[in-house]
Amino acid sequence: MDATVTVTAVEEVGPDTYAIRFSTPEGFAAEPGQFVKLGTELDGESVARFYTLSSPSTTGTFEVTVGIDLEEGGEFSQFLADLEPGTEMDLSGPYGDDHYAGEERAVVLAGGPGIGAAVAIAEAAIESGNEAALVYRDDEPAHEARIGALRENGVVVHLLAGNADLTEPVADVLTGATGEAAFVYGFADFVADAEAAIEAAGGDADAAKVENFG
Repeated sequence: MDATVTVTAVEEVGPDTYAIRFSTPEGFAAEPGQFVKLGTELDGESVARFYTLSSPSTTGTFEVTVGIDLEEGGEFSQFLADLEPGTEMDLSGPYGDDHYAGEERAVVLAGGPGIGAAVAIAEAAIESGNEAALVYRDDEPAHEARIGALRENGVVVHLLAGNADLTEPVADVLTGATGEAAFVYGFADFVADAEAAIEAAGGDADAAKVENFG
């Protein structure tokens, strides 16, 4: 769908990383792991980017997590950095089939900006009475408060440095149990490492739900 959405809150959740929350327009629904296109008009031109949802639901409001690089991101990054509640943006979506769909155990592997989708999926699983595990690789982690809350709710979390090998952490959380699904969110190098770790653990990387950020 296409709609206009209004910013309700902006929170810094890591170095140069912000969770932006929007009011949910009537008729809009999306699952954690799906993504939307958000845009605005700058200097008379329409500018838009794709962002994966970082909220476990879209009831009332929904959230995306955005990493902002003011040196390389241009005018749109500056626009996002200056966002305040009440700002309106254009929304299209949701898009994507690789999202949480009620699996009994969600094993989420996240690199860098993939953490937004990862915490959303893990939270959705726990809220549904299911299980979750998280492997997150980043030198400057974001959403640490939500990761801590997941740990308190029984989620096994491996928080790794940016160059860490994924093999042992993935083998620890991937059980092969009925109803288990692996989710992978991150840039191409992380996706390749995650898929190799899944195979090394005896899993099927082709069956994983993967969102490659390029």
